[in-house]
Amino acid sequence: MNRKIDIEALCAEKGLRITEQRRVIARVLSDAEDHPDVELLHERASTIDPGISIATVYRTVRLFEDAGILERHDFGDGRARYEAAAETHHDHLIDVETGNVIEFTDPELEELQRKIAEKLGFRLVDHRLELYGVSNARAK
Repeated sequence: MNRKIDIEALCAEKGLRITEQRRVIARVLSDAEDHPDVELLHERASTIDPGISIATVYRTVRLFEDAGILERHDFGDGRARYEAAAETHHDHLIDVETGNVIEFTDPELEELQRKIAEKLGFRLVDHRLELYGVSNARAK
């Protein structure tokens, strides 16, 4: 699932003040096709603006997360990883050997989760599904 989201535009919509360093970080996040952690974001942002400190990246990520622009994930590797808040729901499959994260949607799975919640007396308002596995190509 490759979905580019304009984080800088989301900042403007939310009324966040956008400094030049925040703009660089927003662009790096918008261009990310993976789920980078703060250290990787800093590495990428500092190639554009060497003056960006790791502390600035941490503060900016926290600001974006608090504003609902970013989502934080923990894929079991002990690092908080980030992606733009999704416009549409998706789930994650994490390769435990490589750390690769695959985003997917499955209408049958969504319906099953809704039915389970209903059966237990709930109306599902949100959920997050993370599957952990090993690629069959390497498992043999």
